[in-house]
Formats: sequence, structure tokens, C-alpha cells
Amino acid sequence: MLRQLLLFLHLAGVIVWVGGMFFAYFCLRPAAVRVLQPPQRLPLWVETFRPFLRITAVAVVLILLSGFTLFFEVGFKLAPMGWHVMMTLGLAMAGIFAYVYGVLYPRLGRHCAASAWPEAAAALNAIRRMVATNLLLALGTVAAAMLSR
Repeated sequence: MLRQLLLFLHLAGVIVWVGGMFFAYFCLRPAAVRVLQPPQRLPLWVETFRPFLRITAVAVVLILLSGFTLFFEVGFKLAPMGWHVMMTLGLAMAGIFAYVYGVLYPRLGRHCAASAWPEAAAALNAIRRMVATNLLLALGTVAAAMLSR
């Protein structure tokens, strides 16, 4: 029963995090670029990221806790190689998330508050690159999970 709960929390966290990144990157971003100018678009991102990053922080913690718990139940030596790959990529993704949440997002907010649109756009572009990187890492993580079955 505990294993199923841990798997549920793990997958729910992944759905929230990766699904949110996918939606933001491939749906919200292109629409915002088409219909909004920087003085409207950049504050939209600040307000969109505010709840998303908080929710995602909880999801990341749940993913890491559940993942490490499942890993330790099996043991590092007995865990499939795919689990080791998944853990490594997941930790890299968590590090990127921490950088976005702790450094880039506050920078975006400061520049928007100061109406420094070129600087805010640069911060948002840095976030975009980090999200793209995390989406690629997520693809590798899912592949590792599926191939280790």
C-alpha cells in the first residue's frame, strides 16, 4: 500500500511539474507573444509563475521524497540502471528548478516592477531556456523510467 501511495505522489508531482512546463512553453508563451506587448506580457508571466512555482516546489519535494524512498526500499545496488539515470536527471532538473525559482524569477519580478522591459525580457528568456532544458531532461527521465521496467 505504501509503495502505491509513493508511486501516486511521484507521478502526480511529475504531471504537475512537466505538464505545467509543457503548457507554458508550447501554449501560453506563443499566445502571449502574439497578443501582448512586453509591458503587458512580462507582468503576466510574473503573475503566472507566482502560483506555478510555489505549487511546483511542493511537487518537486514530493517527487524527490517519494523517489528516494522507493529507491532506498530496493537499495542502490539492486536498483535497475534506469532508476540511477532517472535519479541523476531528476536531481539535475530539481537544480534547474531551484535556480529558476530562487534567481531568475525574482530577477524577472524586480525588472517588471521597475518597468525595465529589456532586462525583464532577458530574465524571461533565461527562464525559457531553463524550461526547455528541463523538458528535454524530463523526456530522458521518462525514457529511463520506462526502459527500466
